[in-house]
Amino acid sequence: MTAVNGLWTTSVGSFGKPPELLKARTDHAAGRIPDEELDRLERAATERWIRFQEEIGVDILVDGEMYRGDMATYFAEEMAGFEIGGLVRSYGNRYYRKPIAVGAVQRTHPITVEWWKYAQSLTSKPVKGMLTGPYTIADWSFDEHYGSRREFVLDLARAIHDEAMDLVAAGARFVQVDEPAASARMEELPLVAEAMGIVTDGLEAHAITHICYGDFMRAYPTMLDIPVDQIDLEMTNSGFDLLERFRDIPFTKAIGLGVVDVHSHEIESVDDVVRGIKLALEVLPADRIFVDPDCGLKTRTVEETEAKMRVIVEGVRRVREELGIGSELPEGKPTEGRHRGAPIPA
Repeated sequence: MTAVNGLWTTSVGSFGKPPELLKARTDHAAGRIPDEELDRLERAATERWIRFQEEIGVDILVDGEMYRGDMATYFAEEMAGFEIGGLVRSYGNRYYRKPIAVGAVQRTHPITVEWWKYAQSLTSKPVKGMLTGPYTIADWSFDEHYGSRREFVLDLARAIHDEAMDLVAAGARFVQVDEPAASARMEELPLVAEAMGIVTDGLEAHAITHICYGDFMRAYPTMLDIPVDQIDLEMTNSGFDLLERFRDIPFTKAIGLGVVDVHSHEIESVDDVVRGIKLALEVLPADRIFVDPDCGLKTRTVEETEAKMRVIVEGVRRVREELGIGSELPEGKPTEGRHRGAPIPA
């Protein structure tokens, strides 16, 4: 019997949308196709990605977010208290419609639960619930109501908490709350942690937050104060530099280890992935490592998405075989490290 399990494969959340779905979303926005046709194509694309992940052997699946556009606007559109403004630049040549808080924001109905149920119905493997965090939604919105950044974020935290609780009630064992804006302002990490404490309060699931492309060297170890079981971090784009900090100040949670760069068209080799995993194993035990891309893959083509996921799974397979590591999944319950703060350096 294998004594050690770990190095579970997953993804951060979003996958590349097939061309026919991209066209359909444009046509729907212009009123050229009905809601039912768009829904049919989104469900077909979701099923395609579930089947692909099963085929290559991913351990914890995602639905690919075929039914979402921008990660903040998608949630704002479904909440009371928001209006949706015009296009603003996100980065490069990518734009999104910026939400505007015009009243007290609140969740009036489940937002992702039915889509999660659909994806989970297609597989016996666990599918992550995927939510955008309150700090990121606030940071990527205009505030014309609160005047207090903290009040805005905490109201959003209550809304996202309700959504997370409904996902767990529906059967989700893993719930990810994305906070890509969290590392933009180091002085606001305590607010990120306070809001996440509301989101994860009483949450009987493995709680994850994803932070990407920020100043991790400054954010660490303060990021460990965020009350989640796992922090998902991009590592490839920054050359795995943060792992060296873990030697001096131990990383006390499970980690989502980014091993492929989602902002590059280049497909990493399996050897590249193996190297990244082995660097992490020098400072972290296998049973606290979840292996995935640096960030969501929605900016990649379908072919690039598939290729990057294949090298992740194959890289993990090689390391597991070499080191005798099993693949039995954790239960998906809260861990002792969820509320453990950053360790104090000696």
